[in-house]
Amino acid sequence: MTAPGTLSPSGRGQGEGKQGEGKQGEGTRSVAVWQERVPIRVRVEGAGPAVVFFHGPWGLTWGPFLDALARQFTVYAPEHPGTTPGEPDAVQHVDTLWDLALCYDELLEALRLREVMCVGHSFGAMVACEVAALHPARVKRLVLIDPIGLWRDDAPVINWMLLGPTEMPAHVFQRPDGAAAQALFSVPDDPEQAALARTRLTWAMGATGKFIWPIPDKGLHKRIHRITAPTLLVWGAADRLVPRAYAQEFAGRLPDSRLEVVAGAGHAPHLEQPEATARAVGAFLKA
Repeated sequence: MTAPGTLSPSGRGQGEGKQGEGKQGEGTRSVAVWQERVPIRVRVEGAGPAVVFFHGPWGLTWGPFLDALARQFTVYAPEHPGTTPGEPDAVQHVDTLWDLALCYDELLEALRLREVMCVGHSFGAMVACEVAALHPARVKRLVLIDPIGLWRDDAPVINWMLLGPTEMPAHVFQRPDGAAAQALFSVPDDPEQAALARTRLTWAMGATGKFIWPIPDKGLHKRIHRITAPTLLVWGAADRLVPRAYAQEFAGRLPDSRLEVVAGAGHAPHLEQPEATARAVGAFLKA
């Protein structure tokens, strides 16, 4: 792992708020890809057309947003290598963003998902773009929630890995003291458990951050033209990490896109305003 300042955790991990146990349970499965060296745990819920959700840099949250989608679709939510409880070192076998995209291509093949709709948040939106560019015929619709992956010198994306714990909530959420921020960034009162929680969160950021360090420009601009799926861009009105200028950057490079701005939300509108975000995303996926 190339991102600095991370420690290898042990035991169960901490995702973006609510998450499952370290062992497999009902609705979860583990699929080994990349010559069976990389286990990817996938949570599967719902019924209907397949929707694959790629989470952001703080681990997988299964909350009201994904619950709402699962009432209309079969939602597949893989955990990025290294963010799964008990499997922190899986990311060591994945060297580049291209490797990661191929891992997910193998995962979708293993799950026999020949046609899917993809939804991604932040880092996960960049991954969704790469998956759609790799295999355009597979991805029928694409939703990008506050995506990264492009770069403008006049509108730099804030590197969240350089933010301190007290700075992070105000950059990710419009209301840093709100319930969504507390669910994602709160730590236990016990000092030992608090230290472990911070280590787990740091490791999750490192496991995803290795693919975007030092800036999230790894060549997507050279491949994004391959995407053919109609695309919904979702942006939190108060995103302090990724300037809204990037909505225009993505829209200008995609053949069929539209923008939905979510009021009362920062960089994670699906967490801060899950009902409004789910309504917009669900309507687009069903269209």
